[in-house]
Amino acid sequence: MNDPEGPHLLSVTAVLDRAAEHLATQYVGVFAPESVTATVHESYDLLAANAAIRQHLPNLAVHFAADRLAAAAKLHGAGDNPRPEVLFVCVHNAGRSQMAAALLEHRSGGQIRVRSAGSAPTGALAPVVIQAMAELGLNLTGAYPKPLTDEVVRAADAVVTMGCGDACPIYPGKRYLDWTLPDPEGQDLDAVRAIRDQIDTLVTGLLAELTPAHA
Repeated sequence: MNDPEGPHLLSVTAVLDRAAEHLATQYVGVFAPESVTATVHESYDLLAANAAIRQHLPNLAVHFAADRLAAAAKLHGAGDNPRPEVLFVCVHNAGRSQMAAALLEHRSGGQIRVRSAGSAPTGALAPVVIQAMAELGLNLTGAYPKPLTDEVVRAADAVVTMGCGDACPIYPGKRYLDWTLPDPEGQDLDAVRAIRDQIDTLVTGLLAELTPAHA
């Protein structure tokens, strides 16, 4: 783990190690404790590379690692959730993909496992995106940009890209969709509302395809 906050290195390491011990108990027989610990520390490094605010970084890294381990467990046949999984990918994971993930999770009522990631994630969500989603009663204040990792792509039943080019790995037999949408970065609230509503329409259509009984 590389952490430029020298004086806090030991405390961060201790937090990550304790969290890894706890996560390892959930994956006995699936992942070795050493592998869980490596995933937790790697997740911290990945987030730290672009973090704008570091105060809660260890906790975010643990959350990120837990999600990555859940995806990897599914690939090992150890997942216990039959829900379809959808991954939304944009460049910064600070606007479009975050809105799409929140909208699909909300519209599906928990029927879909939703993730989002960025090909080049930035440090924080755009405030105007948080504001536009709050108008629908969806709270994104706790959301954070995450880098794209291999296991979440492989675990997804559908991967929806939004302007991230060829950054997303392609696996045979997996469903890929590309949604052409404006980038909300630098846009005013009215423009972001319009993007949000475009995404909501696309999400509603995708939900109807994935869960016909829901429509």
